Amino acid sequence: MPETLAEAFEAQRDRLRAVAHRVLGSHADAEDVVQEAWLRLSRQDAAGIENLDGWLTTVVGRISLDVLRSRRARPEAPYDEILVEADDGPAPEEDAALADSVGLALLVVLETLGPSERLAFVLHDLFAVPFEEIGRILGKSVGATKMLASRARRKVRSPGPPAIAGREQREVVQAFLTAARDGDFEGLLRVLDPEVRLTVDTPDGVVVVLGATNVAAGARFGAANDGRRVLVGGLPGVVAWRGDGTPLSVVAFTVTDGRITGIAAVADPVKLASMDLPEPPGPVGAAR
Repeated sequence: MPETLAEAFEAQRDRLRAVAHRVLGSHADAEDVVQEAWLRLSRQDAAGIENLDGWLTTVVGRISLDVLRSRRARPEAPYDEILVEADDGPAPEEDAALADSVGLALLVVLETLGPSERLAFVLHDLFAVPFEEIGRILGKSVGATKMLASRARRKVRSPGPPAIAGREQREVVQAFLTAARDGDFEGLLRVLDPEVRLTVDTPDGVVVVLGATNVAAGARFGAANDGRRVLVGGLPGVVAWRGDGTPLSVVAFTVTDGRITGIAAVADPVKLASMDLPEPPGPVGAAR
């Protein structure tokens, strides 16, 4: 193979890895996809490829789609790559690095999307890939592809990257946890955005609850049990535990303008077992 083609691929490697990682949420899977794309390129006649960037994006998209479909046959989510650590106040530079990762909130919401919806949303909304190109990957018309992305967008409903945990975010989450522990319904409503979205990955699938009243009514989903305040991918959160020491749930909070706008939780024991979690201490409501 001409060295120039190898160099051209290496120049695209970071972009391709970013695309695969956003679609799949797993660094390991993304690396495998990019390597497979390289192998396919190495077997091609380079002279027949008019647009290498587009060709590689199409190949990475199709391989990623195959991976997503295989996950449907054996459901799993790559939560093992989500960093969950005791909330000891990481340095600003560490926060900035965490902001570039695929957070728990996005991963849980992406689990509600079908493979085609997920690919269309990520490629178009996050990487500005034209619908015509996405349609070729999916084998669908431009109109059908636009509908997939629109449907996914309504489900995800993300205004942008959430703010990494700061003092204000931590105080809002603590107020929520205290109100949940005390059964203070009005206190919960004060810290919840009216359009807050709660997404929980359970053994039976992903459950979505919309609106402050509905979320407050079900606020005993684990926040008031013995647990530990943590940072989940840089966001304020809590790990709740059962009496036997096994994890009950991992919860991450998105706080915007002083109110909780999103709560993402994992409550599937199999997926919790894949996560590297800190040891359980005392009640989360207790001051530290």
